[in-house]
Amino acid sequence: MDILFISLGFIFMLVGIVGSILPVIPGTPVSWVGLLLLYLAPSIPFSWPFIIITGVVAIFIYVMDYLIPAMGTKKFGGSKAGAWGTTLGLFIGIIFFPPFGILIGPFLGALLGELLFNKTEGPQALKAAFGSFMGFLASTFIKLLTTLVFLGLFIWKVIANWELLF
Repeated sequence: MDILFISLGFIFMLVGIVGSILPVIPGTPVSWVGLLLLYLAPSIPFSWPFIIITGVVAIFIYVMDYLIPAMGTKKFGGSKAGAWGTTLGLFIGIIFFPPFGILIGPFLGALLGELLFNKTEGPQALKAAFGSFMGFLASTFIKLLTTLVFLGLFIWKVIANWELLF
């Protein structure tokens, strides 16, 4: 039973890391489920404080994932069209221009969102697109860092309890 929970937990950890980059998957909460699955393994001593603290962190990062790009867009004078363009540009960039589309797509999406839908003038649209893109990068970095820390905690806990597992 331990191997099943650890294997499933590890899969959730990896999916969470991928989800920290792809906006379709809520990366940090998925990684947290991986930690929860690890603690459900019968041989791993369960720790409520650990699960609660990491759960609060996962929820906080998940909420911030929506706020940070919006803050970046607003700080640089962007609109909702720019923020939506960032997200749509990411999807299109990933699908049609991998691997560089993950960086180029959000910027071009925000720029086009500002120019076409918000009717923002050229220099201001460029500034807003840059702000939206910077918010996206900051949010992605924070999610990726959090999921990697969760993976480190997962591996550390497995190693610390290795004798109990086998």
